[in-house]
Amino acid sequence: QVQLVESGGGLVQAGGSLRLSCTASARSFSRYYMGWFRQAPGKEREFVGGISWYGRTTLHADSVKGRFTISRDNAKNTVYLQMNSLKPEDTAVYSCAASQSGLEYRSMGYDYWGQGTQVTVSS
Repeated sequence: QVQLVESGGGLVQAGGSLRLSCTASARSFSRYYMGWFRQAPGKEREFVGGISWYGRTTLHADSVKGRFTISRDNAKNTVYLQMNSLKPEDTAVYSCAASQSGLEYRSMGYDYWGQGTQVTVSS
């Protein structure tokens, strides 16, 4: 069983930055592919970014490419999402997830989920 706890959300003005963190309780954290997803009110959950075991491979959604960066520190059991040039449309609950099977865009491919952290971007 893996427990994931996100932090770092908050209220920021458009154009600002936030860094989200997700810390895992997993004994073998480096063996999990990690992802970030977001869900805005009234919308479906959306893939934001994903990262392989040792961070050599990353994926980012087109909507955040060039603005958001996913990274990880296996020594700290933590995955990060650096968010720059934030826009009001980035407002959502951001959740991290862990996958044992692979790096992918689909939420169904992830086995464990955190509770999420709210990010609100004001215009």
